[in-house]
Amino acid sequence: MIVGIGVDIVDVERFERAVTRTPRLIERLFTPAERDNTMRSLAARFAAKEAFIKAMGGSGESSWHEMEVVSAPSGAPRLNLTGRAATLATDNHVTNLQLSLSHDGGQAIAFVVAEGSAS
Repeated sequence: MIVGIGVDIVDVERFERAVTRTPRLIERLFTPAERDNTMRSLAARFAAKEAFIKAMGGSGESSWHEMEVVSAPSGAPRLNLTGRAATLATDNHVTNLQLSLSHDGGQAIAFVVAEGSAS
């Protein structure tokens, strides 16, 4: 059963300008493992974190580092949740998250489907 859905789109150029103005954003928003990605991949990862928050109906005071985009062995993107983000998912009865990322024409988009029980 679908518990929640979330989508977010990020203008890569605008995201890059924000990071240029405030370089510490990279450290604030991304785990060390995520930081080695290209700017458009970082924009997509930021969109994924925002889409997860939307799927949950709010952040539950999760930190950005508690939501990490990783790659499955197949290469598919996955959300790895820890701390308050994991608790938020559990509290919303989420047992599985589906994540899709894409970037084209200067835009990065993420779509999250939270699956679980309605209990």
